[in-house]
Amino acid sequence: MAGGAASRSLKIFVGNVPWTVGHRELRNYFAQFGKVSWAQVIFDRRTGLSKGYGFVSFQKASALDNLDATKKHTLEQNTIFFQPSE
Repeated sequence: MAGGAASRSLKIFVGNVPWTVGHRELRNYFAQFGKVSWAQVIFDRRTGLSKGYGFVSFQKASALDNLDATKKHTLEQNTIFFQPSE
């Protein structure tokens, strides 16, 4: 990575994702904070049901600052949380 982004991952883990949310909905929610490179909800291979978490990667570190500025994140009535991921 170039510049200051080298020390800060642009990928986050997202927890408490509603089972009704797919990749597109996750991407659309986080796109309001910055340009999303990719978003993925993790599904159980056997059942096909959501495991309730996912990952989002941003193109710029400013998106992470925008995320931090919002105290509560709600997606389909669920309060979701996030933390940096590798």
